Amino acid sequence: MAALLSTLLLLIFSRSFIGTLSLGVGINYGQIANNLPSPSRVSVLLGSLNISRVKLYDADPNVLTAFANTNVEFIIGLGNENLQKMQDPQQAQIWIQQKVQPHISQTRITCITVGNEVLGGLDPQLPQYLVPAMKAMHQALVNLGLNSQVYVTTAHSLQILKTSFPPSNGAFRDDLIQYIQPILAFHAMSGSPFLINAYPYFAYKNDPKNVQIEYLLFEPNVGTVDPNTNLKYDNMLYAQIDAVYSGIKALGHNDIQVRISETGWPSKGDMDEPGATVENAGIYNRNLLQRMQAGQGTPAHPSQRIDIYVFALFNENMKPGPTSERNYGLYYPDGTPVYNLGVQGYLPRIDYSFSGKNALCIFRVLVLLLGPLLIS
Repeated sequence: MAALLSTLLLLIFSRSFIGTLSLGVGINYGQIANNLPSPSRVSVLLGSLNISRVKLYDADPNVLTAFANTNVEFIIGLGNENLQKMQDPQQAQIWIQQKVQPHISQTRITCITVGNEVLGGLDPQLPQYLVPAMKAMHQALVNLGLNSQVYVTTAHSLQILKTSFPPSNGAFRDDLIQYIQPILAFHAMSGSPFLINAYPYFAYKNDPKNVQIEYLLFEPNVGTVDPNTNLKYDNMLYAQIDAVYSGIKALGHNDIQVRISETGWPSKGDMDEPGATVENAGIYNRNLLQRMQAGQGTPAHPSQRIDIYVFALFNENMKPGPTSERNYGLYYPDGTPVYNLGVQGYLPRIDYSFSGKNALCIFRVLVLLLGPLLIS
């Protein structure tokens, strides 16, 4: 009977459980799938992993409601399809009133990403809308008194770089500077970070014969040396981060923080996607997590702790593109780990959407019902 009570209590309090182990990073919670667990179950899983930062690609009210009173910080997203409309300050304010205000008193929304990988993307019209939409969203937050709680930014692909090595020579593409310069001015004004989606895997996929995979996976390797600074890099991700910092500095800014809004490694791929294996994905993310838990900075910015959101929580079976796109998850949709990360999560089999107050009431009932049995 004691074992039964322990199991019941675990289920009841798993929403507020704080694990002794932590992934030490944020997580991207994508939902392009038809077989994912409900948000209330996901909130239990992330609580058991002690993950306190989540990035969404939209502002799904079901997710935000499920994470109410959990103290998890959320980045929510405004889709690329809405950029043109959100140039209008009135539309931006309506969006925040509908998507943010109903939840922010109970769910910690700290950031809005306006668009994703707009610069250098497939739609040549979108870049012109990006900065106006970012400014309109920020001003709407100011108008509503939320700008001290929520900041505005956007996430970039590394395709915005024309030079990434050596890191000290990092530079943005000439054709994109007209957009990047005002984005940097916006960050400097608002104090928001510059987000990049960085995937060393792509370097191996594009040139597996000449790219040393150990350098990408944080495994022991000879590394590379920046000839301008004599700084040694033992992994590509840190070199990519410092290349972005150099590009920002070249445009006159030294006070803008770079954060990794996405990074990961696929566990499965097509025939032309070498290196996309369960083994390599596990190595990449385990080594990455160890470095994040150690509080590392990059060689050029050793005192600036790297801030990373891993991609992604689940495999997403409806994502278009090559097989790898559907296999970046740390977990299968049933809650089974794709590989061992060194931490044990818990995904309940049924939904637990009750509040902490209701949980306490149930606990008291259980004690009344089961207490005499336990004593006997």
